[in-house]
Order: sequence, then C-alpha cells, then structure tokens
Amino acid sequence: MNLYRSLLWWLALAVLGALAWHWFSQDLGDVVVRFRGLTYTTTLAYFVLAWGLLWFALWALWWLLRLPLRAWRRHAHQLARSRLVSGLEALHQGRWQRAEQLLAKAADDPALRTPALLGARRAAAARGDAEAAAKHQAALLKHDAAAGALDQAERLLQQGRAEDALAALSGLPMPRPPRAGRLQAEALVAAGRAAEAQALLNGLRRDQALDADGLAALELKITAASLAQASNANTLQQAWHALPQRLQHAAPVATAFARRAAPLGLEDAGALAVADALEANWDESLAALYGRLPAGRDSQRLARAEAWLAAHPSSPGLLATLGCLCRAQELWGKAEDYLHRALAQGAGADAWESLGHVFTAQNDAGRAQIAYANALRLGRGEPALPLDGRSLRQQIADQAVAEIRNAHGIPLLPP
Repeated sequence: MNLYRSLLWWLALAVLGALAWHWFSQDLGDVVVRFRGLTYTTTLAYFVLAWGLLWFALWALWWLLRLPLRAWRRHAHQLARSRLVSGLEALHQGRWQRAEQLLAKAADDPALRTPALLGARRAAAARGDAEAAAKHQAALLKHDAAAGALDQAERLLQQGRAEDALAALSGLPMPRPPRAGRLQAEALVAAGRAAEAQALLNGLRRDQALDADGLAALELKITAASLAQASNANTLQQAWHALPQRLQHAAPVATAFARRAAPLGLEDAGALAVADALEANWDESLAALYGRLPAGRDSQRLARAEAWLAAHPSSPGLLATLGCLCRAQELWGKAEDYLHRALAQGAGADAWESLGHVFTAQNDAGRAQIAYANALRLGRGEPALPLDGRSLRQQIADQAVAEIRNAHGIPLLPP
C-alpha cells in the first residue's frame, strides 16, 4: 500500500513538472521594468524565476540574521528548565530558600511559568515568608488563572475557610479539571453543605479524580456529613432510607445517623442502625457507641447486646456497652462486672467514667473518686490508679478470654 501511494505521488510530481515545463516553454510575453531612466526587458518565465530566487535570498538572509537570537533563546530555555528541575529537587529536599530562588528565575520562561510559580509559592510559604508567597500567588493568578485558583482553593480549605475556597473555585472556566471537583466537594462538606457535595460524586467517579479507595473514603465522608447536617427528622429519615445497604452498614455512616437521630427524637432508629451495622461488619467504635446512645422505647437493647457477647467475648467496646446498658436498668452488679472486664480488655476513659457512675449510684464515694480520677488520668496519658474491692479470682476472670471456635469446632486465636 505504501509503495502504491509513493508511485502515485511521484507520478503526480512528474505530471506537474511536465505541465510547468510546457508552460515555461511557451512564449508568455515580456516583462519591462523602467527605473530612473533605465529599462529592463526579460521574459515572464525568467522574471518569475528571478522573483522567486530574490524572495528565497531574502528569507535566507533573515534566517541567518535571526540565528544568534534563536540560539540565545534556546540556551535560555534550557537554562530555565535546568533551574526548574533543580528548584523542584530543592523543594523536595526542604531547602526552601534555594528552591524559591531557582523557581523564581525559572518563571521568566513563559512555557515553564506555571509550575515554577507554584513551586516558588510553596517554598516561600514553607519558610514563613507570607509576603513573598502572596507575590508569587498574584503572579500565578495573572499568568494562569485556573492553576492559581486551584492552588488558592486548596490552601484556603486547609485554613478552614471553606466559603472562600468555594468562591475561588467558582471562577474556573468550564470544563473544570477533576481536581476542582474534589476540592469543591470537600469545601461543601466543610461549609455544612454536604447534600450538594453528593451531586458531585458521579462526576468525580467519571473523571477518575481519585483512586478507588480514595473515592470510597470521600463518599463515606460526604454521606456521613450529609446525615450529620440534616436539619430535621424527616430530612434525616429520607436521606437514610435513600442510601444503599453498603453505606448504611459502614461504621462512619451509621455513627453519623445515630448521633444525629438522638437529638431529633429517633433514638430507637439510631440504635437499630448501629445494631444492623454491627451485625453486618463488626466495628469496635460502633460497639462502644451502642451503649452510649440515649435510651429509647426499645427494651431489647441489652438482650441484643448480650447475644453478641458469644461471638465477641473480649471486645472492650461491647463490654463497656453492656456495662452502660446494665447501669441504665440499675443492674449494678452486672454493670460493675462488665465494666471491670472491659477495662481488663483495654477499654479507656469512658469505661472508667461509667464505672464511677455505678459506684456513685451505690453510694461508694471512695471507689467512685478513684474511677473518675482514672478517667481523667487516662485522658492525660497517665497510668490508672489501683482500685480495691476486686478479688484475685475476679481479676483473673476479668482478664480471661473465652475460647472462640470456628464452624468446624477448631479453636481460634483471639483477635
């Protein structure tokens, strides 16, 4: 096929050459040029040829005259590229002043100005020179408004100025880069407008703005924030029922729904959501939250939590939850046993505080003070004080881990 095309091309050139020769061989007339009393007479064919040679000579002369200028520009561009590479390496190494100097010089090349100014601004900000950083930012906005707006929006978002970040992103031309959509979604969440951010998820997924794990994490963050920001019970319930089951069973989403449902009078719905999420995917934070939720009209919460104990006998979150639920029903002995087991399995300050409430309800002021003090000490990272009133047998039982077997009856190692 290539040989055939080449043959056609050479045949076409031959035909054009023959036509040109035929045209020049004819008598096309003469050309007469008179200048200051001088008369020049020649044929049209020679005049056209001479005119073409004259223009070629002028072009060649212009090319030769510009040759030093092109060589100088090429050298300047190579020097700017070298400065850009060295400046980025210095920025990576944390040599802020050298990085800023090299990148500021590299910004003199228009082709390299955007990345050079971005690096120079970051270097100036890293060394604490706010004036130089603002100068580089202004130059970047003037040269490349889109890149400058993206960088400014990210910086404002890191400073907690979500509305200003949204204002910076609003001026970007369409179509916007994928990073702009991600920044807008995060800014909407931070500004308390997570419901609007949910509409951006499909676009982010289509543009592959994040990898699969990053997109899943952002989806969980946006979904949990939209539930936490629900203005009333109807809005919260509608948003919850519209979610797929995989999101309802995610720990951050179930936590956000339960925490928001409690002050809106949906305590039982929140507790049920946490229980369903726990039964689908066990999570220690959800197990601990289940006992801290306000009491509703559901009287089966304690029985449901105790049913989980067979599968998770050493869960500190579940044991602390059982202690809280027993305390709510004034089952002081069971509450104390569960909380001691929770502390022996690694529970923290919340379990000590709950244990202090149990002792207070039983008018045991001495041990209550120690429990409350331990809650404060653990919050400060200090070791807990010893607590009397627990026999050696009980202490051994608290620290013992029940044997867990699989479906075939084979013992499993504790998690």
